[in-house]
Amino acid sequence: MNRTAPTSLRDLPSVDKLLQTDAMVDLISNYGRALVVESIREELNQERENYAVEKRLRTESEIIQDVIACLEDKTQPTLVPVINASGVILHTNLGRAPLSRAAMQAAQDCALGYSNLEYDLEKGTRGSRLIHAEATLRRLTGAEAALVVNNNAAGVMLVLSALARRRGVVIARSQLVEIGGGFRVPDVLKQSGARLVEVGTTNRVHLADYEAALDENPVLFLRAHRSNFRLLGFTSEPTLAEIANLAHATGIHVVDDLGSGSLLDTTRFGMEHEPTVQESLQAGVDLVCFSGDKLLGGPQAGLIVGRSELITKLRKHPLARAIRADKLALSALSATLYHYLKGEAEKEVPIWRMIAASSQEIAERANRWSDWLKVRGVEAETTQGVSTVGGGSLPGETLPTTLLVIPLENEQNLLHALRTQKPPIIARIIENQVVFDPRTVLPEQESTLLNSILNCYMVVNKSHNSIEVKDKNETRP
Repeated sequence: MNRTAPTSLRDLPSVDKLLQTDAMVDLISNYGRALVVESIREELNQERENYAVEKRLRTESEIIQDVIACLEDKTQPTLVPVINASGVILHTNLGRAPLSRAAMQAAQDCALGYSNLEYDLEKGTRGSRLIHAEATLRRLTGAEAALVVNNNAAGVMLVLSALARRRGVVIARSQLVEIGGGFRVPDVLKQSGARLVEVGTTNRVHLADYEAALDENPVLFLRAHRSNFRLLGFTSEPTLAEIANLAHATGIHVVDDLGSGSLLDTTRFGMEHEPTVQESLQAGVDLVCFSGDKLLGGPQAGLIVGRSELITKLRKHPLARAIRADKLALSALSATLYHYLKGEAEKEVPIWRMIAASSQEIAERANRWSDWLKVRGVEAETTQGVSTVGGGSLPGETLPTTLLVIPLENEQNLLHALRTQKPPIIARIIENQVVFDPRTVLPEQESTLLNSILNCYMVVNKSHNSIEVKDKNETRP
């Protein structure tokens, strides 16, 4: 191999010449010929552009190294696991709810081979994917029927399209919310073909407002739970039961978009009460829509439970096929629901295990982390702090926690270094200090987390000290 830097573009190796090197033969075996040729051409083109400015070329060996780096970059997945040390339990940007081991295993089992997704094993004939998870959802919620789609927004869209197209839908102005990504309830209504009928004011809505809206000949009342913000002060709203009684007395339906959709009583964990799916159904709601990857703690999915005849209409609607859940979501969801059925959600569903973790347990973890790092030269401390639920659930609610604190003047450099680790680590800054919350770090991630903190701290701190020494030398007389 030529290790002498070429002096003109005529000396630049051709694509064919590089392909004949031993290194490229190995790369073709690993990445395929087409991708290797593409990368070689890109690097040679870059070399020509650089030569026009620098009047020098790299050696053949250096070009090959850049081709290797180019191939690694092109085949690096963009979706990778991260360690969430931010203390936000349902971190939307980090994929919301981590799955339980049983849910992950169920999805893997169905992914690695064939499954009875749409096959009736007893009859030996074609079956329906719609039955998976339905029986368990009915047992857990008391609903007559259930349907699973790919996310909650899709579920609401399906309900409105199937039941209210070109008909009026009554909703309080206090519930015209916007969820993540700029999706707004009025826009969803418009897209579904339903006609929006607003009642009440931003802060106060009365049952009489719903009664007056009956003049618009609506087909249903929609309640959108404010799961991502609070309305405080001079406010009032009729209860869900009152709205349902009025609707049923006039022959129209009530749909409750719960969003986060908890199946457990959140007051047991020292938080404000979050309406549960069971409570909505008991209040007389005809259909309840909620998410699978928020307070349920499962995969992304939209769950619709309620009256059997309405669920049947949803199943027959053409949109239902377009937004159906796939086999991985259905298998992971079923396994997650079994945790609730067996009364083990607090132990087996990661988000509930995090929510239920005691202050003492978290303090012990944080102190253990601090001691481990101190022995290895890291200036680590602990302090009291708060965790949040996040993910558009329980707005404003916090849980007491103990934080690991790394005091460092160049805290942004440490955050960046942590994000470049494999796996990346997501922490946060409080009062110019990098903090790590044990609540959202899975037990099996502890060793990786601490070693990454140690490595990044040493690199960042060494770089910072080098800059300080340089500055002192420059100002020395």
